[in-house]
Amino acid sequence: MGKSRLIEMNNVGIVVENLDDAISFFSEIGLTLEGRGMVEGEWAGQVTGLGNQSVEVAMMVAPDGHSRLELSRFLMPTTISDHRTAPVNSLGYLRVMFRVDNIEELVSRLTKQGAELVGEVVQYENIYRLCYIRGVEGLLVGLAEQLNEK
Repeated sequence: MGKSRLIEMNNVGIVVENLDDAISFFSEIGLTLEGRGMVEGEWAGQVTGLGNQSVEVAMMVAPDGHSRLELSRFLMPTTISDHRTAPVNSLGYLRVMFRVDNIEELVSRLTKQGAELVGEVVQYENIYRLCYIRGVEGLLVGLAEQLNEK
């Protein structure tokens, strides 16, 4: 068969307490709900190492049709730790970054719905305008607007 090769990045998983609120938040950013359902039983636990589990999952897809977020709400077993308020310089997976076309408008819309700007919107040379926000449940999300896009 030959050497394995990477095909694409399929999704980034995020565990949340309230799936409806998370779907709403990421929909506001511009992702679309692709599907929602339950993942249950021992077969799923064999993948995660958690044993018998019951998880409600929502798959959100970006406009490019490839990038996805898998939002999960664990019913069983219950969650055991919380990394949502970890600062940016913590070890591990901390944020997902989205490229947007109007960062000021999106930040304004998201903060009106309770998101918080972490620092400020900054410009990196003539290339990007960037910021971090804490959105639903304190999740850290990066936003980047490419300048002079061709």
